[in-house]
Amino acid sequence: MKKTLPFLALLLLFKTIGFAQTPAKRTLKPSDVYLIQTLGDPQISPEGKWVAYTLSAVDSTKNKRNADIWMVSWDGKETIQLTHTPDGESQGRWSPDGRFLSFVSSRNGLTSSQIWLMDRRGGEARQLTDLKKGSLTDYAWSPDSKKMVLAIKTPADTAKVKTPKPIVVDRFHFKQDVEGYLTKAPVHLYLYDIATKKLDTLTKGNFDETNPKWSPDGSQIAFSSNRTDDPDRNSNADIWVVDARPNAQIKQITKWPGRDSGFEWSPDGKQIAYLRSTSSENYIMYDQSILCVVSKDGGDPKLLSQSLDRPVSTLRWAKDGNSIYALVADDRIRYVAQFNATDGKMTKVMGGNRSFGGLERHPSGSFLTTMSDPQTPSEIYVLENNNLRKLTTHQENFLSKVSLATVEGFTSKSKDGTLVSNILYRPANAGKSDKLPTIFFIHGGPVAQDEYSFDLGRQMLAAAGYAVVAVNYRGSTGRGLDFCKAIWADWGNKEVIDILGAADFVVQNGIADPTRLGIGGWSYGGILTNYTIATDTRFKAASSGAGVAMISSLYGVDQYILQYENELGSPWKNFDKYVALSYPFLKADRIKTPTQFMVGESDFNVPSVGSEQMYQAFKSLGIPTELIIYPGQFHGITNPAFQKDRFERYINWFDKYLKK
Repeated sequence: MKKTLPFLALLLLFKTIGFAQTPAKRTLKPSDVYLIQTLGDPQISPEGKWVAYTLSAVDSTKNKRNADIWMVSWDGKETIQLTHTPDGESQGRWSPDGRFLSFVSSRNGLTSSQIWLMDRRGGEARQLTDLKKGSLTDYAWSPDSKKMVLAIKTPADTAKVKTPKPIVVDRFHFKQDVEGYLTKAPVHLYLYDIATKKLDTLTKGNFDETNPKWSPDGSQIAFSSNRTDDPDRNSNADIWVVDARPNAQIKQITKWPGRDSGFEWSPDGKQIAYLRSTSSENYIMYDQSILCVVSKDGGDPKLLSQSLDRPVSTLRWAKDGNSIYALVADDRIRYVAQFNATDGKMTKVMGGNRSFGGLERHPSGSFLTTMSDPQTPSEIYVLENNNLRKLTTHQENFLSKVSLATVEGFTSKSKDGTLVSNILYRPANAGKSDKLPTIFFIHGGPVAQDEYSFDLGRQMLAAAGYAVVAVNYRGSTGRGLDFCKAIWADWGNKEVIDILGAADFVVQNGIADPTRLGIGGWSYGGILTNYTIATDTRFKAASSGAGVAMISSLYGVDQYILQYENELGSPWKNFDKYVALSYPFLKADRIKTPTQFMVGESDFNVPSVGSEQMYQAFKSLGIPTELIIYPGQFHGITNPAFQKDRFERYINWFDKYLKK
């Protein structure tokens, strides 16, 4: 007789088979840099039914990251890829009448980027501009959709010759990462007629004009510019307004000696909200922006967030013009806040242990934002009625296949009593009682903070079996202006005390194996790596990326001439200070930690000379070391194959010394 399984047993069997067929998640690996996609620049269509954005992905065969324009419906039900070329598209912008979506690209073999138009009724995109001289840096549609304002960088000599002409420099600040040597090639504003393609000059002179924005009625254009006698010698930026016609007079709206930027017209066009530096000094490093409002005609501004003592960014007016939405960086988080435009009263709209990105207002009054948390790379969300609704799901396929580190915050106490906020990453398979080899991976800046956001680098190190610690040392943002300014002209002191305090905490609490501690970082994180291993010998391996050595040797070599002059003083006036801050190099014989040095060959931010000097000192002293120079790379390593290589080298180096 044929036997049948009882229904419950059959159900259990099906469930068991189903679970068995579910693929096991794997840990992250360096080649995952080829799989991570990046979303950015979301823009809402005028009628509010669609959101255009860029999505960049890596072509591993060509070793190239490419961005395309996508759009998603406001209800999230439809997602459409609009461009498919290998040339890349960016700065997607809707025409206010809703007829077109424009973007910037150098597709079809163009030697420079041009603006292209895509008709929303269908058809291929067509090239709109044909700029023969200069390079486009920004653009914006006029409210009537008949014109654009273009920001164009003055052209250098582009004649094709076998032997390039000498670079002639006569500027005080003459080097900048990515841009290279700086000559007098200012960015000016131009009016562009869509129908006739006529280009009219709006601004002239030796000043840069950036971030142009039309007034709601289309009669004026606001922009940012440093028009002091010698812009190279200070960090000033003011807001200016010009009538939207050739040969119009320019009017200065703000007059703060520091920096005024990030502005937005109010919906009625009568006011301008903007961000102002707290400092009026010539050079501004340790600072946090204040939300301000000023009349479109100028005058005394209202400082809405002055008492908040936290940096504000990405401001957008509410639909009724009575309040302003903005992002606020607080202790390890970045939240959405609403400020009353009259008295500055703040209401936290959306927070939590996560980090919000951009803000764009929907015609309904709701907002579009981006958000990331420790287990989720950035996606686009709708913020409506104080609730979040996920709009894009580009990261879900990748995330479904990988197991990620668990992430938690902790507070350590430094030896001088300072409380420091940190973030701990534990490998996905680690138990709470496991003592782990631990890497302190230190953020750059220094004016920045580690947040509860997705961090591929630290997740990658955790996937290799390490506990990873992010330390928001003094100099970081999110803890107030005094905490940020505490390291002024005193580098490698309080920050190191804070890192060592965090190390004491994880050892004392049974998280870290004290015999297997490592440290690393890039930029100021690399600089602090050098300072820390020169102060304490507990670290058994280190990786210093884009660090420094003899600081006086960088004067005139990197891009920080204003910082040297204003924070340290000139070397010939204050050489003892430069010597004191160069102690990792000048006392290299005290260092015992095997250290890997890395740098981009073309880095003008923190040039290779610092890494080379430290490497040479280690070689001379017989300390285990290696030097990796990435050809053609600037301060940020953007070549996907090099990004993968860097992760592999981190892991191999730390494994060699921490997993014996």
